[in-house]
Amino acid sequence: MTDDSLATASASPRDRAAAVAHAADHRPNRPLSRAVQRSRWTPAAIPDQSGRLAVVTGANSGIGYATARELARHGAHVVLACRNPERGQAALERLRGEVHGARAELRSLDLADLRSVRSFAEGWDHDRLDLLVNNAGVAMVPFSRTADGFESQFGINHLAGFALTGLLMPHLLAAADPRVVTVSSEGQRFARFDRANLNAERRYRAAFAYVQSKRANLYSAMELQRRADGAGLRLRSMAVAPGLTRSNVLTGGANGTRGRAYRALTRALVRIAFRPAAEGAKTSLYAATVPDLPGGSYVVPDGPFQLRGEPTLRSRERAIEDPATAQWLWAFSEQLTGVRYPLSDPASRG
Repeated sequence: MTDDSLATASASPRDRAAAVAHAADHRPNRPLSRAVQRSRWTPAAIPDQSGRLAVVTGANSGIGYATARELARHGAHVVLACRNPERGQAALERLRGEVHGARAELRSLDLADLRSVRSFAEGWDHDRLDLLVNNAGVAMVPFSRTADGFESQFGINHLAGFALTGLLMPHLLAAADPRVVTVSSEGQRFARFDRANLNAERRYRAAFAYVQSKRANLYSAMELQRRADGAGLRLRSMAVAPGLTRSNVLTGGANGTRGRAYRALTRALVRIAFRPAAEGAKTSLYAATVPDLPGGSYVVPDGPFQLRGEPTLRSRERAIEDPATAQWLWAFSEQLTGVRYPLSDPASRG
């Protein structure tokens, strides 16, 4: 179960040269070198982001807030896309207090309702979008369905982000060097991707549905890069796993109804075993800002089981090596959401 990219203490000169050449042409389907971080990567390494326009979903707390704050700290204009207006406004005020002169704004986005997703995209009034971080999600919640009838974890974690990215695609393609970062999870490694039960058609198990939705995130991110490459676009699509990170995803929202004992136990576990949100945000920030990072990268913590550590690239994952399932999921997602990207299926290009 150990990431084989950690097998050696450092990459060979040949591997490093191959990685540089790979990054130069942004072609994600060539093998990535086994990148090993020899020193601690911190947000201080983020280059100047002035002039970049970014959207971070679920930016009112946790990893999303930490991601938005550091992008703003380094000069980006950041849009906090949040479901709850009061929490979103509090996060915006907190960010402005922590980052002097921050360029940030709040916009409403409820990923449990595709009408809200469409309204967000239709209301986009900037001339472009340089960076979209699909961060928001829910985890292991009791069974429920979204406003559109989707199982909530599949609907919020995958379908809404898929729809949002597609609807914002014209604005992304208007940017000189657009990126999409999708937050998956280390848990996706343990998913049994059941095509016949993605939307809880038969039965529902919260943990199973969660890791399956996170596997869908990785499939979708890789397929977006394949399609962008096939169309000759500069768009770079990345996926990340944050590792075990403190947030309210296990205790807030729908999980808030689970009862006092669940909340107390979960909060204690998160406090003891999980790391701060700023650490969990590192992979998102790395994927969003490292200049030569190739499209199609999957950035994970370099520790055991991807649970903690510094950002590194991981190339050997089932979802990365299975384009057939990714293409099927893409078509299925278009069918369910009604959102079709202006990018053709690379398999249809002869």
